[in-house]
Order: sequence, then structure tokens, then C-alpha cells
Amino acid sequence: MFAPKLSRRRFFGAAAASLTLPSWAAEIADGKPVTLVVSYPAGGGADVMARLIAPRMAEALGQSVIVDNKPGASGTIAAGLVARAAPDGATLLLDASSFAVNPALFARLPYDQDTAFAPLAVLAQFPNVLVCTPSFEARSVADVLRIARAKPNSLSYASSGNGSAQHLAGALFEQLAKVEMTHVPYRGGGPALNDVMGGQVPLFFANVASSLGHIQSGRLRALAVTAPVRCRALPDVMTMAEAGLKGHEVLEWNPVLAPAGVPAVVREKLIAAIRRAMSDPEVLGRVRALGGDVFSGDPAQFLKSQQALWSRVIKERGITRE
Repeated sequence: MFAPKLSRRRFFGAAAASLTLPSWAAEIADGKPVTLVVSYPAGGGADVMARLIAPRMAEALGQSVIVDNKPGASGTIAAGLVARAAPDGATLLLDASSFAVNPALFARLPYDQDTAFAPLAVLAQFPNVLVCTPSFEARSVADVLRIARAKPNSLSYASSGNGSAQHLAGALFEQLAKVEMTHVPYRGGGPALNDVMGGQVPLFFANVASSLGHIQSGRLRALAVTAPVRCRALPDVMTMAEAGLKGHEVLEWNPVLAPAGVPAVVREKLIAAIRRAMSDPEVLGRVRALGGDVFSGDPAQFLKSQQALWSRVIKERGITRE
């Protein structure tokens, strides 16, 4: 990722804002700073997106925007803080795709997922890519399926941990293809990626952004992307559907949510500011360089569909955090 070395908490002031702000850019919460509470550490994908949009939001709103990282417990610590915040638009959650996974993965959450938040946006969607060790015998998804069907559990795939996006991508792959493979969880995506490149584990559903350079250098071989269309950053790599596995669409994404009860006029101002930020040419360029696309659908409906999908996969595959 293009991760700048930044402090855990940073202000993006409105001093450089245009003197001719749009008419809707009235102050939120009496003009006090808007805080983007990020559910993952500085340097990660969610943090990068937060720091991309914060200065553009500050310009649009005419008031400062703070990025405040509150990592831990798969994003539930940050989500709990925002769920309890005043619904005045001054405290927002910027999370990751784990937001839709957590209700099925945790026995209890410090908030009610269905009633605690008002979705504002899904910023962008980034596909995963099934990669393998270059020495691995499979040259295609069809080869992977042939090997897996010939000897159940003989193939292993790495992930950044139980219940992670990579684990769930593998579980959905097994479910749709009706194969059984062995899941090897690591404590983070970096160690998992290193062991796949080193040949200890043959397969990994990697984030395109973190694996692109290794694919281009030949240290990894890309077999298929988990998006409905081919990835701009990997135009020669098939989608899972093209490779013969329809329905395997796994995207990583970043939602922005306010506490439930935020006034409609404040919610609309925030949505407009986020849209303005995401239409900035530099933001668009960075998203596309990471293999992603700006989201254009209804965020509330998307979150519901993702929550339903992963709840079903977690239940049917018996996935736990342990």
C-alpha cells in the first residue's frame, strides 16, 4: 500500500479550503473537528483510505477532519466507540470488510450491528487474487480443483488468521467448488505472503495491492482474481468466473458509518463531502493503482448483502476465531 509514515492521530485543517465553499458546507457539530475513527492500525488499507479522503472532506466541509486509529478485535473496538458517540456527525467510523463478517464471527459484539449505525458510503472495492508459489504444479484454477478433488485436504492455503478475508475467500472457494483444502492461519498477511513465496504453503488469496509487485517480479503466480470483471492492474489474469468458478466474488472494501440517529441534513452533508473526496483525481488514481474501483451502489444494501453472504459461509463451514 502507499502508506505514509504518519502519527496515530492527525488533523486535516480547513485553512486551505476555498473561500467559495458550496452552499451545503455549513458547520457540523458547531464546527468542532470531525473524527474518522479507523478500525485498523496506521499503514493498513483502511488507514490509507482515511488519510486520502480526510483533507478533501475538510475542504468540502470547511472544518477540520481528524484521523484517529483505534485498532483491535477485528475492528470491533473502533465500531463500539462510534456506536456510543453522540449522533451529531462529529464522530464517524471508517472500517474494513470485516465489518460485515464480525456479527457471525463473534458470539457477542459491544453494539447492535443492525441498529447502531447509519451507513454513509462504501469508498472503494479491491479484489483479491489467488496466487501460488511459482514452483507449484498448478497453472490454473482448473489445475487446483483437479488436485484438490483427487486428494481431499492435500492442498493448503494460507491466510492472515482465522476469520480473515483470506480465510473466508478460501472457505467460499471450497464451498462453491465442493472441495476440501487445509487452511493454514498466520498472524498477519505479511508472514503468510512470505511463506507462500518461500514455498511453505502453495496457495494464498492475496490482496492485489500487497501482492502486485511480487506477481510482476515472478515471485508469485496469479491464477485468478476474485472480482466480477478483470482487474485493471492485472488485465491478463482471469476472473474466477472465467476460470470456471462462478459466484466466487470476494472484494475488500471500506465503509464509512455514523452513529444511528444522525440528523438527515448532517448525514447528507457528510455523504456529499465523501463523494467529493472520492471524485478527486488523485484519490481516483491511487485507488486504481491499487487495483480497485470507486463504489457507486447503495451502501446500506451492500452491507446487508455482504453480512448475509459471510454469515452463511461462516455457519456452513463452521468457522470460528479460535
